[in-house]
Amino acid sequence: MNRAQVQALWRQAQARRLLPMDAVPPPGAEGRPWPVVLLTALGAWLAAVPLLLTVALVLGPFFQHGGAGWAGVALLVVAVAMLRSSGLPLFVEQLAVPLLLTGGASLGFALFQDLAEPWPALVLASLAGAIGWVVRPHWLKACLGAAAAFFTAMTLWSVVWTGRHAGQTAIYWLSWHCCAALWLAAVLREQAAGLRSPFLALASGWGAMSLLGLALSSGMAMLVGGGLGGLAAAHVGSAWAGWPGGVSTALALLAAAWLGRAWPSLRRPGHVGVALVLAGLAGFMPALGAVLLMTTACLLQARWQLAATAALALLWIVGSFYYQLAWPLVTKAQVLAVAGVLLGLLAWPSWRRAVAMAPASAAPGRAPRLGAAISLVAVLAVINVAIAQKEALIAEGRPVFVPLAPVDPRSLMQGDFMRLNFALPRDVAQRAGGLLGAARPRVVARLDDRRVATVLRLHDGAPLAPGELLIELTPKDGRWTVVTDAWFFKEGEAGRWSRARFGEFRVKPDGQALLVGLRGEALDKL
Repeated sequence: MNRAQVQALWRQAQARRLLPMDAVPPPGAEGRPWPVVLLTALGAWLAAVPLLLTVALVLGPFFQHGGAGWAGVALLVVAVAMLRSSGLPLFVEQLAVPLLLTGGASLGFALFQDLAEPWPALVLASLAGAIGWVVRPHWLKACLGAAAAFFTAMTLWSVVWTGRHAGQTAIYWLSWHCCAALWLAAVLREQAAGLRSPFLALASGWGAMSLLGLALSSGMAMLVGGGLGGLAAAHVGSAWAGWPGGVSTALALLAAAWLGRAWPSLRRPGHVGVALVLAGLAGFMPALGAVLLMTTACLLQARWQLAATAALALLWIVGSFYYQLAWPLVTKAQVLAVAGVLLGLLAWPSWRRAVAMAPASAAPGRAPRLGAAISLVAVLAVINVAIAQKEALIAEGRPVFVPLAPVDPRSLMQGDFMRLNFALPRDVAQRAGGLLGAARPRVVARLDDRRVATVLRLHDGAPLAPGELLIELTPKDGRWTVVTDAWFFKEGEAGRWSRARFGEFRVKPDGQALLVGLRGEALDKL
């Protein structure tokens, strides 16, 4: 098949919406091999470094006297002129990109220094969109579209926040919903008027940035929130309850109706039930409805890459539901459990039909079932061995109380756990070394008559004196601590545990320790 036939088939696939209208056929024999492209791009970026250093040295005094804006405009003009040239060599293209970034950064520095909000973000958003329209590389159009969406959201945030019409969380949510609405309106308008490749490339970047903003407006998700600690709830709070959930539900229902109208095969009770379950979840997840609507638009326009990005955003939003402090933990568990049961019941008939229609040769053999059973037994064995070890440590370990270091009471309680900070000498933390060592360090502590431990030094292998014992340290969030830095408790009991002054441990002679409780000022049980 020659090049002309490939291009003809490509256009037919685009006409039938099997491929996006801005998709480009893969290069043929005349295309550059990807190693050549990569090495050329690397050479261009390396060559740009001394060029940018020269510009900084020559224009340094000019920047100091308020000329950063004019220098940025000049660099942008040169970069755009280079990127507008037809038949641009790859090396020159990659050389123009650093100039574009440097010019934009210089102009942005001047705008934010001289103008009041929201004008700097508005100018940068307009400039990114205009440059993205005129440059030729499609990947650069998408990046500039993403930048335009980011600065547009910043503009909306500044306008609403200046008026103090709502809380910061609601403004963040509203800004990215406005960006998603602009993307949807522009895409539908261009679809009705005739799709154009420059617009579609910009729209791809704008849509991807809008999906990212909507996902992050839900807070951290899955294990990311646990790793970042208190940052996980940066955008989550009571502002999520109320009207944002209603808007999200309405958008989810609109997405289902739109998809059902375009694809009649989805007008079945099972599919309608799935749509209702998702609409119900959207009431608890205020960003879910908008992402479902954007996902529907991507599916109907055969924009598969952006649809995959939207699917990742959906997973992120569902995973972030755990960190929404506006809802009790029990409520969140019940919502997800009910939704899972309903989705399972709705999928059950389809699964039964698929099994009945499958040929006998497709039935799973004994090996997969045996492997699943062995895996289950192994997992249960590991869990129960760990439980037995902890129980033995609790029963045989020595009761020890370690004082808590002073903490800011405003950051003491975070949802359903309390941040702990045990008192350790500064030289112990410094001498304990990195977190990647072969063995965990142990500290020497002295017990008083109440069994309260005072950490003295890092253990260097010397024999212990009477009244001393070993405690093994644990790596946590880039530092060493005693066993753990958190105490989990039932929601609603923050006042009870806020009186904690000591951690209660069980310690074995070799230093293994386990936190079993917290005690008050007089070692009283809480």
